[in-house]
Amino acid sequence: MRALLQRVSRAQVRVEGAVAGAISAGYVALLGVARGDTQADVDYIVRKITALRLWPDAQGRMNLPLPPGAGILAISQFTLCGDTRRGLRPSFDLAAPPEEARPLYEAVVEALRSRGLTVACGVFQAHMEVELVNDGPVTLWLDSRGK
Repeated sequence: MRALLQRVSRAQVRVEGAVAGAISAGYVALLGVARGDTQADVDYIVRKITALRLWPDAQGRMNLPLPPGAGILAISQFTLCGDTRRGLRPSFDLAAPPEEARPLYEAVVEALRSRGLTVACGVFQAHMEVELVNDGPVTLWLDSRGK
């Protein structure tokens, strides 16, 4: 499972012109599910998202985890599993098919919510417009298979 995690001051996602999800300060988590991912991959990604110390302390250093009241905007994005090593057209053979990916994406969302976090979402398999203000900028790549 792959995640592109961005610390934001605000973000929203629109589907067919309507806001499907929005947060103020927090993270945008673009989530890509790969073929063969399991609950262990979900657990790894959730643990990283909730425990990474990307927020400034009193001295301004990134030393604090996600602050209370911060939200997460979770967006499914199969293109994170794209392979661009050959040619100019990405291969998406590594991406899990929707029937495999959806339950794992939803498991990430539910695990984050079970930790008391406010989680807004996009719409699985929809064309989405994501707007965000990256704070920092702070952007990290998480890959459960690279642990």
